[in-house]
Amino acid sequence: MENSKESNYRRVEETVIWFNNSEKYSLDTKQIDQTFLDWIGISAHDFLPYTSSKYAQQLLNNQQVSLFEKSNSEFESHIEIIAMTDDEYQAENLITYSFSSGLFGDFIMARTEKGICYLAFENDKSVALTGLKNSFPNALFREQEGSVDLPSENIFQHDGTMLSKIKLHLKGTDFQLKVWRALLEIPFGKLSTYGKIAAELNNPKASRAVGTAIGSNPVAFLIPCHRVVQSTGKFEGYRWGTARKKLIIGWEQVQTHKGL
Repeated sequence: MENSKESNYRRVEETVIWFNNSEKYSLDTKQIDQTFLDWIGISAHDFLPYTSSKYAQQLLNNQQVSLFEKSNSEFESHIEIIAMTDDEYQAENLITYSFSSGLFGDFIMARTEKGICYLAFENDKSVALTGLKNSFPNALFREQEGSVDLPSENIFQHDGTMLSKIKLHLKGTDFQLKVWRALLEIPFGKLSTYGKIAAELNNPKASRAVGTAIGSNPVAFLIPCHRVVQSTGKFEGYRWGTARKKLIIGWEQVQTHKGL
C-alpha cells in the first residue's frame, strides 16, 4: 500500500518520535522541512511544538470549554452512533471492508448495512484484516474496491463540512457507548482528560473505566479518542500509536490556527 502520501507520513512520524524523545528540535535539514510542507503545509520547525506534552498542558489550561459545548466545527455533528444489538453481532451478517491510505497512514475501514463498524490504522493488510475478523467472529466478509462508505480523502477534512451524515454501527456496553458519544462532543482542536469525561458523565471516580472504554474504541479518528490526554498533558494509551496521536492533534491545531 506504500505511496507518496504514505511515505511522507512515515517520515513525519519518525521525526515526531525523535523530537519527543529529545524534547527539542535541532534537525535543520531542507528535506525534513519539505516533507512536512508536503504533508501539512508548514515546516517541521513550526509543526513539532504542537506535539509536545507541554503544549497539550497549556491547551488544557487555557481552554475554558465544557466537554459538551457545541463545537464550531461541523465534523462531530455529522456523526451518529447506532448501537449494535446482541442479535446483530451474533448473526452471520455481511461486513464489507476496504484498505485505504490517508494523512495518518494506511487504514482499514468496514461497515455493516447500517453504518461503519470499524476503522483501524494498520499498514499490514493481513494484520488489519485479522483485527477486523477478530472483532466480528460470526460475520461474513467481502472486500470492496475503493473506500467503504465515503472517500478516504473526505474523512480528513479540516472541519468535516463536506461530509454527509456518517452513521456508525457499533457493538459496545452501555457505558462504552456513552463514552464514545461523549468523545464526539469534544470540539475540533480542543483536548479533554479522562477525569473530565468521567465528571461530565456524572461518575467522577470512573476515570480508569473511561480510559478502558476509550481504549476499546473500534473507530479511529471519526470517534476522536485522540483528543483525550492525561491531565499533565502526556499523550499515553492511544490504540494506534502515540506518535500518530500526536500527529493528529498537531494537525488539528494547524487547521484551527489557520481559521483564526
